[in-house]
Amino acid sequence: METRNIVIVGVGGQGSLLACNLMGRALLLEGYDAKVSEVHGMSQRGGSVVTYVRYGDKVYSPVIDTGRAELLVSFELLEAARWFELLRPGGTIVTNTGRIDPIPVIMGAAEYPDNLQGKFRQKGAIVDAIDAFTIAAEAGSQKCVNMVMMGRLSKYFPFADETWQKALEETVPARLVDMNKKAFMLGYNAKKGVI
Repeated sequence: METRNIVIVGVGGQGSLLACNLMGRALLLEGYDAKVSEVHGMSQRGGSVVTYVRYGDKVYSPVIDTGRAELLVSFELLEAARWFELLRPGGTIVTNTGRIDPIPVIMGAAEYPDNLQGKFRQKGAIVDAIDAFTIAAEAGSQKCVNMVMMGRLSKYFPFADETWQKALEETVPARLVDMNKKAFMLGYNAKKGVI
């Protein structure tokens, strides 16, 4: 199998690294060779965080070049725009419609871009957008946005539910497994959102 590429992006504190590890674990359970790379960025200050997941028969490097990712998963809408260049032409963006204003927007020095979803489509991307903040709150905590988005991402893989459940149990702290499983399933079943 040709090596496939997934980029997972978010804001520091949203659990991008845990989501990356979950995806990597599920891929290994399904028999793929998988490599993950964690690029922390300014994660401790609410800055941008990007992680790479590559999988196939044999993967030699965890790094994804510009324009090579089939899937871009974004836990915050503006992060999808920041990392859009990594997506291949015609690739798919799986994104949260919610936003976290960066410091320049909070301070009034910049405006949050409008109609990002439409701009992604104009550039040829397929967009799958859901309101992950609302769904995560329904699961029990807005901190579950990462699992809501991973549940949505799981629709793009033909893995058995047991694979995802086992991967969750092996990557999420035991005391949080039930809530994260609920968030995952809610994300999987969510209807697409509209901005």
